Amino acid sequence: MSDAIQPMYALIYLLGVFLAAISQVLLKKAAMRPHKNFIMEYLDWRVILGYGIFVGCTLLSILAYKGIPMSLGPVLEATSYLYVTVFGVTIFKEKLSRKKCIALAMILAGILIYALAG
Repeated sequence: MSDAIQPMYALIYLLGVFLAAISQVLLKKAAMRPHKNFIMEYLDWRVILGYGIFVGCTLLSILAYKGIPMSLGPVLEATSYLYVTVFGVTIFKEKLSRKKCIALAMILAGILIYALAG
């Protein structure tokens, strides 16, 4: 496989990770809403769309692994912590503690070290 193709597959993987974070937001929004009964919790459009996006993300991951090494997947997957944190702060008004900031900085450092060393 040509090295010139690999960045496209890495972007496909990152898109899947980003969409998975969006689906988590949809599922959390659905969980925060009252529902008439147990069945209606799962028939909420947010839940259906969220799980549909997860299926799409799985397909994107399968496609991406055609052009990226297996060792790169977990590194790209780690970016989900960044997306989820940003969505948590902006959408759900969660507090960003000092410990969370340090943890995010360590995740970013790990991604950068892998990218620069690889």
